[in-house]
Amino acid sequence: MISQFTFQGAKKILFGQGSIRKLSDEIKALSGTKVLLVLDQGLEQVGVAQRVVDPLEANSVSYVLYDKVTSEPEPVLADEGAALAIKERCDLIVGVGGGSSLDVAKAAAMLAKNGGKAVDYIGLETVPMPGLPTIMIPTTAGTGSEVTFTAVFTMREKKVKGGINSRFMYPDLALLDPELTVSLPPYPTATTGMDALTHAIEAFTSLQSNPISDLVAREAISLIGANLRRAVDRGDDLQARRDMLLGSLMGGLALASAGVGACHALAYPLGAFFDIPHGLANAVLLPYIMAYNLEDAEEKYAQVALLIGAGATGHSRGVSAKAGVEVVRGLSRDIGIPQRLKDLNIPESAIADMAEMAMTVARPIANNPRKMTKEAAIKIYQSAF
Repeated sequence: MISQFTFQGAKKILFGQGSIRKLSDEIKALSGTKVLLVLDQGLEQVGVAQRVVDPLEANSVSYVLYDKVTSEPEPVLADEGAALAIKERCDLIVGVGGGSSLDVAKAAAMLAKNGGKAVDYIGLETVPMPGLPTIMIPTTAGTGSEVTFTAVFTMREKKVKGGINSRFMYPDLALLDPELTVSLPPYPTATTGMDALTHAIEAFTSLQSNPISDLVAREAISLIGANLRRAVDRGDDLQARRDMLLGSLMGGLALASAGVGACHALAYPLGAFFDIPHGLANAVLLPYIMAYNLEDAEEKYAQVALLIGAGATGHSRGVSAKAGVEVVRGLSRDIGIPQRLKDLNIPESAIADMAEMAMTVARPIANNPRKMTKEAAIKIYQSAF
């Protein structure tokens, strides 16, 4: 745990059942007069888009829709969103959906003021000034993007993924309404929930962890461990949905402060090479990364076991730590996550190239509690295959 740290996130968090009805008030509080709504494809079909639009129309808030966001988005989507915001003279951007939608919205807001293209800003602190004000509304309990300073994109032509990471990209408001997550089907509930658990566990064991990030990471692990199975099995269980959304939020706060580890680095090539959704890639790899990290993360993995309910007093730390790895593996299996890379139709011949790319994801590699090498990455992929 580091002795000096900073802790940041969204400037304001509004959480609770029915909070979407306060959207127009929050827009006016940010002096918004015309809004660009950035949506995941498909939200209109399940009625979530209308839940967001209703309070705007009821209060005569002008808005423009940008609903072209796809899974694992290309940076051009942020470019298009920014161009539309400028053309329509929008003065605030609202992102609605999963991490892809929120990332596109954050980047579009930044581009609307800074100019250029999204690919120009891939990296750390490359953004010179704030963008348009933003409100992020997650409809999955997964990415935590509503409180982070990152927007991740897939450059398919180059087969790489990269993120824009800037203090100017923290949202002005994270609005989290559990009611908006109820329509999420079981499988994406499972994959996004495991994504949130990955954020919490990796932030908890990060070499950049700190007392505050540990506090929220522990609570995230506890909430997700207790509620993910229920949310997958009974999607209309609003209490489970609420606690999962809260766990995801806390996981996002933890990762924004402490960063993530090698699971994210090894997951990136699965998305860049094979279009595997980020949450699913993390979900499949997490138990294997934990097993690799075991010898250098015993104390915290033992805490993971206790937080999820698999630990017991009287056991040695090593035994409890192994129980932490196995309880995560069992949770993943119980909710229908594929257990092997071959189940994702990834060829074994791609392992060396994936390991090569994983090692370029520098910050998560550096944060990992056990030193990661290309050779170790290859062995982890082989073990997971």
